[in-house]
Parts: sequence; C-alpha cells; structure tokens
Amino acid sequence: MTPEIPPPDLADPTQPATMSAVAALPLWRTFLVFLAPMLLSNILQSLSGTLNNVFLGQMIGVGALAAVSSFFPILFFFIAFTIGLGAGASVLIGQAWGAQQPEKARAVAGTTLTVGVLFALAVAVFGGSFTRPMLAALGTPPDILADATIYARIILIAMPGLFVFLLSTAMLRGVGDTVSPLYTLLISTVLGLMITPALIRGWFGLPQMGVASGACATVVSFVVATTWLAFHLRARKSPLAPDADFVRHLRIRPALLKSVLRVGVPTGVQMIVVSLAELALLSFVNGYGSNATAAYGAVNQVVAYVQFPAISIAITASILGAQAIGAGQVQRLGAITRTALWMNMVLTGGLVLLGYLLSRPLMSLFITSEPVIEVAQTLLHIMLWSTVIYGMGSALSGIMRASGSVLVPTLISIACIAFIEVPVAWLLSHRFGLNGIWMAYPAAFVAMLTLQASYYRLVWRKKTIRRMI
Repeated sequence: MTPEIPPPDLADPTQPATMSAVAALPLWRTFLVFLAPMLLSNILQSLSGTLNNVFLGQMIGVGALAAVSSFFPILFFFIAFTIGLGAGASVLIGQAWGAQQPEKARAVAGTTLTVGVLFALAVAVFGGSFTRPMLAALGTPPDILADATIYARIILIAMPGLFVFLLSTAMLRGVGDTVSPLYTLLISTVLGLMITPALIRGWFGLPQMGVASGACATVVSFVVATTWLAFHLRARKSPLAPDADFVRHLRIRPALLKSVLRVGVPTGVQMIVVSLAELALLSFVNGYGSNATAAYGAVNQVVAYVQFPAISIAITASILGAQAIGAGQVQRLGAITRTALWMNMVLTGGLVLLGYLLSRPLMSLFITSEPVIEVAQTLLHIMLWSTVIYGMGSALSGIMRASGSVLVPTLISIACIAFIEVPVAWLLSHRFGLNGIWMAYPAAFVAMLTLQASYYRLVWRKKTIRRMI
C-alpha cells in the first residue's frame, strides 16, 4: 500500500526552509546548487543548435538550412515524447530517492529506459524505411527533399542512442545530480561544433558530407558523450550507474510504467500543443511579410534565453518537491514553492530588466535593417515582462507535478494556449496589426497564472499527498 501523508499547511511561514539531505544549507542555496548546472545545460543546448545551423547556412547555403528545418516537426514530436517520459521518470525517481529507496529508483530508471529504447527502435525501423514519404507528406519543397531525406534518415536510425542520451540526463536529476548531465552535454556540444565543420569542409582527410554533416556530428557526439557518462557514473558509484545491479532492472514493470506515463504523457502533449500554437502564430506573422518574420525570429531568440531560468526553476521545484514527498516531509513543499516564486522574480525578472535596457543592441545582433530593428524592439517590449508571469505559473505547475497532480495543471496550460493565446493573437492582429499578435502572450500567461494559482490554493493544497511508488 502507498503510505498516505497528511496535506501540508502551505501557508505556514514557520516551515523549515531546508531539505533533509542538505539541512545545513538555506533552501535558496539548495535551489542554486541544483539550478545552476541545469541552466547552463539549457543554454549550451540552445547555443549548440544555433551554431550548427549557422555552420550549415553559412558554409553550405540556405538550402541546407531549409533541409534541416523541414525535418524539425518530426524530430520535435519524438523529442516531446522523450522529454515527457524523462519528466515522469525524474519525479518518481525523486520520490524514491527522497524515501531512501535506491532500488526503487533504479527500477523506475530501468523501466523507463527499456520502454524508451523499444519505442526508439520502432521509430528507427519505421522512420528509416519511410523517411522520404513522411517528409513529402509534410510538404517539403522538392528542391530540398533529397537533402532533407538524407539528414532525417541518419537521425531517425540513430534514435535509440539519442533516447538513451536524453533519458539518462533527465533521470539523473531525480537523484539530485545536475552536474553529470552538464558535463555530458558540454562534451556533446564541443564535439558537435568541431565535427560539423570538419565534415562540411573535409578537414583532416574526412569525407565532405554536405547536409549529412550535421546529422553525423550529432550522432557521433551523443554516442561519445553517453559512453563517457556511463564510465563517469560507474566511477562515482552513482545509484543510476549502468552496472550489473542496474542491468537486472532493464525490464518493464507495468505498475511503474503506468505511474511514469501518468506524469510524462501530459507533459509531452503540452509540448506538442505549444509547438502547434507557435506554428499558428508564425502563420499570422508571415502574413505581414518577411520583415515581420525576421523580427519574430529575433524576438524569439531573446525570449528563449530569458525563459531558461523560469523553466529550470520549475523543474528544480518539481524534483525537490518529489524528494520531500518521498522523505515524508511534505511540510516543506510550501517553502519550496515560495523559494521558487521569489527566485523566479529575481532571476527571470533580472533578465527581463536587462532585456528592456539592452533591447536595441540585442535586436541588432540578429537584424541589420534599422526599420526592422524598431519593429522587433517594439514587439520585445510588448511581451517580455510577461515572462516573469509565465515563470510563476510554471513554478506552481512544477510543484504540483511533484505529487503526481499533472492532468489539471497541464489541461490549464493547454487550454490557455489553444483557447486564449491563438484566438487573441488572431483577434488583436485585426485591431492592432503585428503588435496585436504579441499581446496574446501576456494575455495567455496571465490567464495561466490565475488559473494555476486558483487550482493550487483551492484544490491541490487541500488534497492528501500520496507517494506514487
């Protein structure tokens, strides 16, 4: 039987502000120790993708960049599934680790990896066999279809390795290890940035592989990085190290899989909905011409980096909350929530302030046309402040996810995106033009925070919190 834990008094200011494993540290320092490596990982991952696209676009041409971009919707769908699976596993592993049950943590990791690899093998076989028809069905232009097929087929066939890489780094967070994933991603990023141009130009006697250079570099980099991670975890005697004890857990346990999917599937679906909404908004923006599209791209580059702290804080709150629940210390959930909210105000708010102060130089990094810089700067000013609101809603959703309450917070987020963000963008674009599209972001984020906070206060904190495993 899963033990019942009394509901926390989330409003009690006398609650302890430390986790049991780090009782000597203030909670804000625990947050930072966990948060900093994860934040750097997000930045590295984004920079890696940006610079690889720069290599392809500058060293081969715009056709190469278009060929890679055409595969993105397919890749994002599979990545969303993997991220959702990893999110569900990290929460359960966090609860098991907080309860000092390393065997159960390994069982969750083994089940998740087994399911992930089996799914990836199916993707590799199906995707590798039907790459060209899939890309053609997405409307890939005929002049780049051949290159896009080569790139996509390499990535799809390598999916089992990619899934292991992504799931491993996600699950390590459940046991409080964000440094090993950072090192792993650093190795992967550096290798990728070295191998891609080497294969494009044929340096060191390597073959010139054209568009396939980026795909081959990606595969080599994550294989090497994952191999390093395996040896690193064994050397550190990590509870998730791939040793003989872990190998015996590589099988599917239906009860554990059900719990993982309960948390993971809504998270993956939410990511897909966000992606579809962005495609809808981009179609609105494209109607205003190429200058508007350029401004959209520049603004999104800046906003993505500003959102990294908000996303990382929400994940941190979820993991620390899961560990507290596992340890039977749910009275600390209130302190974790408060710390996440004010850290979001400080960190995300600080970046927002810098964004306003440096808006013109930031837009000038991506755009050379003065009129387009003006447009992009205006759009940035309209919505950047709402990133703080987004972060607060995400923090509340993260702490609720720690207890397994995922469905309602996720439905709130999806509803705000589908029924507020997109319709408001369409309506206001007819009244305020291009500026109206960006007004939809604050509208959606404010609605999201209002509904998440209402559910948190009126429903969730009155629930009896149960460990899921």
